[in-house]
Amino acid sequence: MGEDVGVRTFSREDRARYRDKVRRCLDVFAEMLRESRFDVDRPMTGVEIELNLVDESSNPAMRNADVLAAIADPSFQTELGQFNVEINVPPRRLTGTGTADFEEYVRASLNAAEVKARTIGAHMVMIGILPTLRPEHLTAETLSANPRYKLLNEQIFAARGEDLPIAISGVERLAVTADTITPEAACTSTQFHLQVSPPQFADYWNAAQAVAGIQVAVGANSPLFFGRELWRETRIPLFQQATDTRSEEIKAQGVRPRVWFGERWITSVFDLFEENVRYFPALLPVCDPEDPAQSLAAGEVPNLNELRLHNGTVYRWNRPVYDVSRGRPHLRVENRVLPAGPTVSDTVANGAFYFGLVRALAEADRPLWSQMSFSAAEENFTNCARHGIDAQVFWPGLGYLPVSELVLRRLLPLAHHGLDRWGLDPAERDRLLGIIEQRCLTGRNGASWQVETLHRLESADHLDRPEALREVVRHYVDLMHSNRPVHEWPIP
Repeated sequence: MGEDVGVRTFSREDRARYRDKVRRCLDVFAEMLRESRFDVDRPMTGVEIELNLVDESSNPAMRNADVLAAIADPSFQTELGQFNVEINVPPRRLTGTGTADFEEYVRASLNAAEVKARTIGAHMVMIGILPTLRPEHLTAETLSANPRYKLLNEQIFAARGEDLPIAISGVERLAVTADTITPEAACTSTQFHLQVSPPQFADYWNAAQAVAGIQVAVGANSPLFFGRELWRETRIPLFQQATDTRSEEIKAQGVRPRVWFGERWITSVFDLFEENVRYFPALLPVCDPEDPAQSLAAGEVPNLNELRLHNGTVYRWNRPVYDVSRGRPHLRVENRVLPAGPTVSDTVANGAFYFGLVRALAEADRPLWSQMSFSAAEENFTNCARHGIDAQVFWPGLGYLPVSELVLRRLLPLAHHGLDRWGLDPAERDRLLGIIEQRCLTGRNGASWQVETLHRLESADHLDRPEALREVVRHYVDLMHSNRPVHEWPIP
């Protein structure tokens, strides 16, 4: 969502012109796939982490413009809410000590940014949903200043034609109504990027879809929202509902949501971009002067800006990305299922588990998705978001079993093999996969720690819910800065 779009209104002619242009981009993209015009020599990986800002009382700090000015680091960018920022980590290869390099860069950047943020009374928190968020923090006034967010808000509500109900039934229940998309800002995520060649893309995307639920279960870190204990990864239903452009009648007609798991395994990256164009009307119909067909015919690399902008408004949990770097086009799988945090070490361990697992599955002799229905993968995803590390999942050849047992018995060895295929240093491999193993053995991830801590504070210290939530955040921030993996965190 970082691309700037100026404040404007859109006419019927704008939408018709954009529809034509995005279809022409799709035709050019298909031609590029046929001619294999993509960078595949040195596949890179990347990480983006969204962060919350809090004040000295552990409440949201609406200061991202001031914080970004103080940090003065182009790696940090604005996000949807004024209490959000994002760090974009320069891409690296996974060979050797690539994961350690990621960890060192992120820790150094966040530590330096935290020092500067403190000078204006703000602190950075890597967490899926900030427990101290309240309804008054998510209003039109808390949108970031970038005109794109205001415009996106207007377009989503123009498409809906009515306010947005948010209803989540978990351990406790929540039912509220929103008149802006700012509840989306509550959902702070980690995104892993994996560059793949066009022939490999379908296998890697299918593998990422198959393990999305497992990732969520092991990495859940969003159990609390608006003072309620909901799903272990409440980000998932909240994000799905907060950007839903469909009225109830449109939902009943079977129109697909813009936050979408998908509905089938694919055979080509083209399937995903074609679905985007076929199923979803434009939210931001902004046309670029480039003629992509002329650019391609002239031997240039087309930017396909309309196709990319449209793709950026369809929020798949595993999103295809077309991009151009140093004059060469490439494709990436953007994995968007995980929350931020709890620590940098946990984040890098989540990345190692994902990168290793999808490589092993994508290169398997018999594809997992030939043995597993797509609906089973989606059911796993929902169950894991609801129950976290205590979830039961389906796996081919094993039936239904606890997700921690599946990871320990079957998936960690696969991730081990996949990281070897990437050429990761064995000591790094064992260190990071050991963090995932210990989470499964102890049953503790960010979500379980938050809930256990909240209950302890309420029962043992007799704190009311708002004060207990502030204490959860205070303890969380201290432990986050220790960089001890969350399975080692004590309950206060």
